[in-house]
Amino acid sequence: MKTRERLTHSVIERLAAAIEDARGNELFVVGSLDNDRLVFDIKVAARGDDSSVPALGSYIEKGDVVIHNHPSGNLTPSGADLSIASRLGDQGIGFYIIDNTLSEVYVVAEPIVPERQTPLDTAALAAVLLPGGGLSAVSDQYEERPTQVDMLRAICEAFNQDEICIAEAGTGVGKSFAYLVPVIDWVSKNTERVVVSTATINLQQQLIEKDIPLVKKILGVDPKTVLVKGRGNYVCLNRLNEAVGEFSLFEETTDELKSIHEWALTSETGSKSDISFYPRPEVWSRICSEADLCSGLWCKYREGCFVLKAKREAASARLLVANHHLLFSDLSVRMAGIGFEGTAVLPPFHRIVFDEAHNIEESATSFFSRSLTKFSLFKHCGRFHRKKKGRSFGLIYGIAAKIKEKSLIETIPRMIEDIYTQMLLVEHGCLALLGESTELRIRDNEDRQLKEFFLDPLVDLQFKIVDLASVLDNILTEFENAEGDKNLLFESKAQVTRLLEISGLCERFKNIASDTGYIYWIQRSKSFSGDFYIKAIVTPLHIAPLMKEAIYEPYSTVVSTSATLAVNNSFSYWKSRVGLHDIEVMEECFLSPFNYCEQVLLGVPTDAPMPDEEGFQGYVSGFIHDVIGCSGGKALVLFTSYSMLNRTYAEIVPMLREKGICVLKQGDDDRARLLSRFKRDIESVLFATDSFWEGIDTPGDALELLVLCRLPFRVPTGPVVKARMEEIEKNGGNPFFEYSLPEAVIKFRQGFGRLMRRRSDRGVVIVLDSRLVKKSYGPIFLKSLPHTPAIIDSGVRVLEGVADFYASIRK
Repeated sequence: MKTRERLTHSVIERLAAAIEDARGNELFVVGSLDNDRLVFDIKVAARGDDSSVPALGSYIEKGDVVIHNHPSGNLTPSGADLSIASRLGDQGIGFYIIDNTLSEVYVVAEPIVPERQTPLDTAALAAVLLPGGGLSAVSDQYEERPTQVDMLRAICEAFNQDEICIAEAGTGVGKSFAYLVPVIDWVSKNTERVVVSTATINLQQQLIEKDIPLVKKILGVDPKTVLVKGRGNYVCLNRLNEAVGEFSLFEETTDELKSIHEWALTSETGSKSDISFYPRPEVWSRICSEADLCSGLWCKYREGCFVLKAKREAASARLLVANHHLLFSDLSVRMAGIGFEGTAVLPPFHRIVFDEAHNIEESATSFFSRSLTKFSLFKHCGRFHRKKKGRSFGLIYGIAAKIKEKSLIETIPRMIEDIYTQMLLVEHGCLALLGESTELRIRDNEDRQLKEFFLDPLVDLQFKIVDLASVLDNILTEFENAEGDKNLLFESKAQVTRLLEISGLCERFKNIASDTGYIYWIQRSKSFSGDFYIKAIVTPLHIAPLMKEAIYEPYSTVVSTSATLAVNNSFSYWKSRVGLHDIEVMEECFLSPFNYCEQVLLGVPTDAPMPDEEGFQGYVSGFIHDVIGCSGGKALVLFTSYSMLNRTYAEIVPMLREKGICVLKQGDDDRARLLSRFKRDIESVLFATDSFWEGIDTPGDALELLVLCRLPFRVPTGPVVKARMEEIEKNGGNPFFEYSLPEAVIKFRQGFGRLMRRRSDRGVVIVLDSRLVKKSYGPIFLKSLPHTPAIIDSGVRVLEGVADFYASIRK
């Protein structure tokens, strides 16, 4: 084919100059197509020698063309050319080969030119939410919300203009509808897939069960929507049947395992959420699906695989609802090399909406952290060999029949026992280092005590793991050559890979000094049985670079929304944490429509001792007792630590019970059941801490008093927080004002938002932390709240004002 049939004249001239500039050597060029499918613009991405050139995929997008010259004049693609063309072709990227004379072109793969998108009709979609529109026609509780319509218009613009958008939506704006109307209209008119990612299961259920069906009804469209779960939520039929068979050897299959097995025979989904009871974590971890343990085409249960069924459902959907952790799991696979147009954990998608976006940094930090515990190590070793009632079983005993060198098999149990013993030595050393602390940052790998108690035992553990992996590798090589069972071979190799990953984590602790982008620390945790165990953790210092590479660069539209993203009316803090500080974005705050001026009272006792002063605990207990007396219960009391919660509870609960007030306490029951009881018993009181500061919704009479005992500053001694604050200080910043304070303000705003959940709600918010009025930074907290009448005075005056307020609203 003649070159002029595929390239414009100007591009041919530029290519000739580039080849001459490269002295006739190979080039790797990226070309863009015009409407006539001619290459009209090029970018030289790499230069090589007379027979090879680097293939740099980061320069290329779907619809582009890679142009690669063969100086020899032979345009037949090499094996390397075909491999690259195949990989890029899966992402919609074409591959052309030219000669140095630019007379001929050989088209190895045609590009997939993205379809032109149908833009959103902003005015028509805004009308859906206005009086007389679709929402008012189907909802008996319709309320006109101007800020909701404004937010919808902003999101329409972000989709139409391929923008990054930050939208803070105060409580009551109705942010779900503000983004769902544009999103559902977009996927119904275009071929692109959109992901809506949330932080909590509650919001996912609300979207899937209530909001999305209603928006579809209003718009008269029905694009397929799927709630996507991580594969760990699905039972693996292969692992389940193996576990049942293993237990049956001892005639003691548990009732729980039997029940799951019977359920799996008739289940349509295989999802843990569909089981009538909640499986114990140790049981579910033994039978759930895990990516690197999946034998794929070799699995004898493949036809009934629940994960494959879920993936097919997702692949046929236009709108996916996921959680942040799952989304980051998908993105990490794409960053590792699969690209952004293939199927990773999720099918390919093009636009993202982050709801509950204030949690993004925490979610990404959690996902990209790596940890070692004895449970994970013992689990992988135990798949090869374990003993029960004097009988040995595991993968190696299935392998043994095909292995001639039986002595290798015989060494495995002893090597695994040595690893168990060594891991316990590592734990013992960590506990000695921690003393009374629960967390410790590991910074200096030359510290004598650290080496003696932790690093040296960890090195010995690594050697033992590597030795075991090496022996297993030799066994599996012989097993493979003997054409052993492929399913057994696959799982065994996967388990060896996991052991080597643990070895790699141990290796990283040896090289802390050179790994400045990560935080190394150890933590004492409590198991389900109540025993203490150790986690050795590696956490990224920053997630901003990951966010840029994984999200902002490859995706056309990224919308981030939450009720709390701004601090003092600025997004600067949140943008800096998630990598948007140097990227042009659309951003706007959409204020709550609720009438805080008439329906909420804020009380701050100025005579409360400071939290670090003697008498603070006594004051808190006394004031909570008195103010609950004013409200008659109906109270949510939020603490920042379990220790303070438990002390306060012990001091005042007998007196509250004498008044007939039921007091519930976090930790005494499942979180969902606690909330359900709190809502049903409208005069009850709930004492709670960290996880209850956000994501709970208690509208109506059950909540008329919210008490925030302390400002929610994170403990600055935590290894991750401390490391990030030190990094700010090292760069000349102020860690308190740039990190601790804005983070606390966002969480404070989340806590404050628990009171008003509906337009008709009303009540009192009490803040017992006098730093709010005694410290110079106090006004920043107050300015970040909706405009609310406040009594900032002595405790007696606050209680009088609270009593008057309740008297006025209950007339």
